[in-house]
Amino acid sequence: MECISVFDMLKIGVGPSSSHTLGPWRAAERWIRELQETNCFEQVQGVKVKLYGSLSLTGKGHATDTAVVLGLLGTDPVTIPVTSIDTSVEKVKTTKSLYFGGKHDIPFDYDNDIVFLREFLPFHANGMRFEAQMANGEVQTETYYSIGGGFVVKEERTHAKENKKVFKKFPFPIKTGAELLAYCAQEKKQISALVLENERSLRTDHEINTEINHVWETMLECMYTGCHTEGVLPGGLNVKRRAYDMHQKLKGGHTYSNPQEWLENIRDTEVKFRQIIKWVCCFALSVNEVNASLGRVVTAPTNGSAGVIPAVLMYYLVIENHDGDFDDIKRFLLVAGEIGSIFKKGATISAAMGGCQAEIGVSSAMAAGALTELMGGNPEQVLMAAEIAMEHHLGLTCDPIGGLVQVPCIERNAMGAIKAINAAELAMDTDPAAAKVPLDKVVNTMWETAKDMNSKYKETSEGGLAVGVNISDC
Repeated sequence: MECISVFDMLKIGVGPSSSHTLGPWRAAERWIRELQETNCFEQVQGVKVKLYGSLSLTGKGHATDTAVVLGLLGTDPVTIPVTSIDTSVEKVKTTKSLYFGGKHDIPFDYDNDIVFLREFLPFHANGMRFEAQMANGEVQTETYYSIGGGFVVKEERTHAKENKKVFKKFPFPIKTGAELLAYCAQEKKQISALVLENERSLRTDHEINTEINHVWETMLECMYTGCHTEGVLPGGLNVKRRAYDMHQKLKGGHTYSNPQEWLENIRDTEVKFRQIIKWVCCFALSVNEVNASLGRVVTAPTNGSAGVIPAVLMYYLVIENHDGDFDDIKRFLLVAGEIGSIFKKGATISAAMGGCQAEIGVSSAMAAGALTELMGGNPEQVLMAAEIAMEHHLGLTCDPIGGLVQVPCIERNAMGAIKAINAAELAMDTDPAAAKVPLDKVVNTMWETAKDMNSKYKETSEGGLAVGVNISDC
C-alpha cells in the first residue's frame, strides 16, 4: 500500500510549476546525491541536461532551465532567498561555470548544456536526462520523471500514476474514498483525526504541528506578498498584477505591519455580501501572482493550483468563523492532504498527464472537502463535497499561453476556490445517502478522461487558448 504523507501533498517550494520547476530542481538534487553515494561526484568534469516532452515544450515559460541550474548548484527551494535566484543564474551564464552541488566548479555553457528536445519519452510526458562527463572519459546518464506536485521518480517504475516510495506503514492505509469512510466508521473518527493518526506513525505531534504551522505561515506570507505587490508579471505576456488593486479597494483604511496583523484586520472588517467573492478571488490571485514570479508558495497539490486551498482556508477564517484557530487550520490541511493523496493514487496530479483537471480540479476537491469538515460536515459529506468540486472540473485542459503559468492559470485558481466553497455548501445541504456519484467514481473518471485527452491539451501549449495568441501583441 502506497503511503503518502500530508506533507508530501503540501510541499514548500518556488514557483511557477511543481512539475516543471520544483520537480526538475529536486531531480537535480537527487542526481547529485546519488553521485555522492556512489563516490562518483568528485570525478564529474562536466554535465549536460536534456529535457523532453512537456518539460521541453513549456520549459522556458515554466523556468525549467532556471530550476535545473539551481538544483545543480545545490540550493534548496524551501530555504533559498528568492531574491537571489536571478543573480545566481546570471553568474552561471556569464562565467560559463557551475559550482556543482555547492562543492566545486565545473565548466557549464547555459545555452548549450541544457537541451530542449520536443520528443516524448515513453514513460511520462515530463522526462529529463542528466549526463555526467567523468574524469576517465566515460559518460554516466540517469533519467528522471517529474510526475506532478514535485514528486520525482526514475524510469524503473511500472505505472506513471503510482508512486512506489513507501513510508513506514500507516495504521490506516488508504487508497480510496471507500476505504477512508470505512476506517472513519470503524474508528468513529472524523477524517482529520484519522489522518492525524497516520501522520503520528511518521513524526511526533510537535513535529506535525511545527510543519503544519510552517505550511500555513508560508501560505499566509504568500497571500500577503501578492496583495502588496504591484506591477507586471515576468515572462513577456505583460500580465498586470490584479491582486494589489483589488486588495486596495477591499481593505479600507486598516493599517498593519505583518501577515498576522493583516489577517486579524481583515477579520475585523465588515464584509458585505458582494465582497465575499472578491476577497476569495483576491486571496487566490495573490498566491498565483507570487507563483508566476518565481516566489515561494506551497504546492497544493501543485504550484499551478497553489492558490485554491489558502484562499478557501482564508474564507473560513475571515468569513465563516472569526474565532477559527490553529486547530482549525490543522484539521483543514490534514483533510485536504488526504483527499489529494486519493487523487494521486487513483489518477494523477500532473497537468502533463491529465490536463488542468488534475491540478485545479484536484485542488478544488481538496479545499471543498476540508471546508466541509470545518463547517460540521460528516465524513460522507466531506467526500461528497470533494466529488462535486471535481465533477465540475472534469475535462479541463491545460493550455498555458506562451508556456507561462499565467493565462489562464491564475484566474483558474480563483474559479477553483469559488467552486470549492459552492461544493461544500451543496454537500452540507445534502443527505449523503442521496449521492449518485461516489468520490472513487469521479477519481476513476478523471483518470480515464486524462488518458483520452489529446496530448496537445496537456501542458504543451500546442492547443486551445495557447494557439494563435501572439505574445508580442499582449
